[in-house]
Amino acid sequence: MSALLPPLAVSIGDPAGIGPEIVAHAWAARAAQGLPPFFAIGDARAIAAVWDGPVEVLAAPGDAAAAFDHALPLIQVDDPGEIVPGDPNLAGARCALDSLEIAVGLARNGMAGAVVTGPVSKAQLYAIGFDYPGQTEFIAERCGIATANAVMMLAGPSLRTIPVTVHLPLAQVPRALSAELIVAKGRVAARALCRDYGIAAPRLAVAGLNPHAGESGTLGREDIDIVRFAVDALIADGIDAVGPLAADTMFHASARALYDVALCMYHDQALIPLKTLDFEDGVNVTLGLPIVRTSPDHGTAFGIAGKGVASPRAMIAAIRMAGECAARRAA
Repeated sequence: MSALLPPLAVSIGDPAGIGPEIVAHAWAARAAQGLPPFFAIGDARAIAAVWDGPVEVLAAPGDAAAAFDHALPLIQVDDPGEIVPGDPNLAGARCALDSLEIAVGLARNGMAGAVVTGPVSKAQLYAIGFDYPGQTEFIAERCGIATANAVMMLAGPSLRTIPVTVHLPLAQVPRALSAELIVAKGRVAARALCRDYGIAAPRLAVAGLNPHAGESGTLGREDIDIVRFAVDALIADGIDAVGPLAADTMFHASARALYDVALCMYHDQALIPLKTLDFEDGVNVTLGLPIVRTSPDHGTAFGIAGKGVASPRAMIAAIRMAGECAARRAA
C-alpha cells in the first residue's frame, strides 16, 4: 500500500440492511485480513444497533488514518432518525444516497483513496426519486463518464466476468447486443486489467450468445454476425481476445487458466459461474472510472440484518481489492 494513498471511503449502504455490520466486522478483522485504512460513511446509530465495538466520529476525513488503529472511523451523515435492522424506510434510503454522494466526492477530490459501496435497496432509492439503474450508473455520472464506458466486472479468487448486457429481460438481450458494445467493454476491460490489476497483456475470453456459440449459425447467427465480428475488432486493436466460445465449457478450472476475464453476453451467463465459484468472496468492480470503486457482490439481506449471521467476507474482499487497485494507480 502506498504511503501516500489516503484511507478508503466505505459507504455503509442502506442502514437497515447488513451494510453497517459487515463494515464494522471488516474493521474488526483489519489486522488479521491485512486491510488498508478506511473510514465508514453513514449513521453511527445504525452501526451501534448491530455492533458494540468502538466508533470514532470524524471531524474531517483527514482524521481517519489516526483513528483507524483504535476505532472504526466514521463520517456521520444527516441523522436519518430511528433505524431498525431489517426494516427499511425512506429516511434510511436518503442516508444511503447521501453516504454514496459523499464517498464519491471525497474520492474525486483526492481525500479518499477509493470508494467501496455497501449494499442498497433500489426499491427504497427509487421511492425517494433516485432515477439511475444502480449505484454504478450514479457513480459514473458523478465522475463525468458515459454509462457505456463504466463497465461492471465481477471478480473473485477464481474468476473475473463482465456481463456485456446487464439488467435486461432475457428476451431483450439479442436486440440490445451489438459488436460495438462488446468491443467497447472489451477495450475498457483490457485497459483496466493492465492499470488496476497489473496484468501486462490481459487475455479476454468472449462467450457466445447461443448454445455451443451458435453451432456455425444453425442455432442463431448472432455469434457469427456480432460476437465474432467484435472479437476480430478487439484483436485488430492489439488485444488478446478469443471467441465466441461455448459458454458451457468456459468455466472449468483448466479453461479458466487460459484467460484473465470472461466477457459474457448477458447477466446470468456472467454471474452464475462467479457466484458458484466465489459466492462468499465476490466483488463488484466498476472499470473505466477515474476513481477506484468496488462493492461486495450481494444485496442488503434485510431478512438477516441485525441477527449476527451476515458474513463480512465479501466486504473484506471489496476493501482489499479497492486498496490493491488504488495502490497500483498511485505507484
